[in-house]
Parts: sequence; structure tokens; C-alpha cells
Amino acid sequence: MEQQLAAPQTRYVAKTLQRLTGGGMSEKDAKERIAACLGEETDAMWRRKKGFDEKSYREKLEAIRADEKFEEGDEEE
Repeated sequence: MEQQLAAPQTRYVAKTLQRLTGGGMSEKDAKERIAACLGEETDAMWRRKKGFDEKSYREKLEAIRADEKFEEGDEEE
């Protein structure tokens, strides 16, 4: 995920981190939420046996609210 934060092709990941931390979420929690979204999409990619769905990933990132609590194991199935 650190590569996505730095890559110009995935500026939306860094913007998501900025939005979440700017909204009061700790950087650690924000990165965990972003990583959970990435994991969900990677898992779905393998299950579908298709390429990475960037549109779905972006939608998941946009849906993260800065005020939501995240605990390990909260990833959606």
C-alpha cells in the first residue's frame, strides 16, 4: 500500500489517506482501512479470476468515513 500512496497513478489512495486523517482518523487506522479495502479487492480478483477492479476499489475507499471505528476482522465479506 505504501507504493500506492507514492505512485502518481494511484493519487486517489493518498487523497483518501489525507481525507481520513484530516477528518480525525489516526494515520494508523486510516492505513488499516485502506489496506482492508485493498485486501477485499485482491481477494475478489482471485475469486472472480479476473483483473483488479480499480473502480470498485475506488468506490470502497470513497465509502470509508473518517469517524468510523475499525477493528481487526471488521473487513466486509
